[in-house]
Amino acid sequence: MTIKDIARNCGVSVSTVSRVLNHHPDVSQEVRQKVLDEVERCSYVPNNSARDLVRTRSDAIGVVVRGTGNLFFSAVLKAISTEIERCGYTMVLHYIDTDADEVKAGAVLEREKKLRGLIFLGGRFDYRPTELTTVTVPYVCCSFTNCFGSLEEQAYSSVSIDDYQTAFRAVEELIRRGHRSIAAVLPGTGDRSISELRYRGFCAALENNGIQPNPELLEETGGGFEMADIYQGVCRLIERTKDFTALFTLSDTAGMAAIKALEDHGLHVPEDVSVIAIDGLAVSEYAIPTLTTMVQPAEEMGKETVRILANMLRDPAYFRHKLLETKLREGASVRSI
Repeated sequence: MTIKDIARNCGVSVSTVSRVLNHHPDVSQEVRQKVLDEVERCSYVPNNSARDLVRTRSDAIGVVVRGTGNLFFSAVLKAISTEIERCGYTMVLHYIDTDADEVKAGAVLEREKKLRGLIFLGGRFDYRPTELTTVTVPYVCCSFTNCFGSLEEQAYSSVSIDDYQTAFRAVEELIRRGHRSIAAVLPGTGDRSISELRYRGFCAALENNGIQPNPELLEETGGGFEMADIYQGVCRLIERTKDFTALFTLSDTAGMAAIKALEDHGLHVPEDVSVIAIDGLAVSEYAIPTLTTMVQPAEEMGKETVRILANMLRDPAYFRHKLLETKLREGASVRSI
């Protein structure tokens, strides 16, 4: 699909399409919408850089990071950068917001920078094959898988932890320490994302130990992953009920936000409520109290992602889906009862 095809399908000139794509104001709203609808329908990706149009394919690996404030990604990205350089490639880095389309961003980056391959650091868990037609280079999903989607296994590669199993182990640790009234604050429970996977692990651990999940002890933030969202969610939970001795949170930043919310409501951690999380951020070691968490191997995740992509570039038939092990870091935010 080219800009000429878009113009022909819309019954307008190529220059009109160009003005729409470049946000020129001298186009009627009706024509603008018609062109944009056709661009969307055809999944058209414009080449915005004239300089890159005449350039041959580079040695660049694109890294699209979904979530500008994700502290865990910072550690992974450092390892990715080091390994890309060690493998003889250069890195082209592009950040997008958590609600942006990483596939579209990657496709644009591929065209403009003539990429050899792509790494999606963070992304959706439910891709469909038609959504990836605009990406024509090998790519690896780093920190997530396509478990809710319909991509063929050999069409891509991935490196992640087992989010379900890691959440299961975190809650099992709370139960091992004597806790049976365990609450959870999560972005969502049926959103086909990392939150749903970890919620499923949370419920499975309870049920595996004869504990029925209690809806009163679950608070959803409606998709919000930010610390402020978690803080407000914990506040709502506390205002509804204080009948829990432990709290499971999605991430270390969520765990730290939860500790503050609990303390602000006069509940001390771990004396009144124990808190456990998933990530293993260096910064959470300096929380008060030190956060108990399941550590993701950030450095190994970054390096393994690049190694797999390098093999994919050498062999078009190569693909791998690797799950990395997590381990418990015993902090001071969980006590036995």
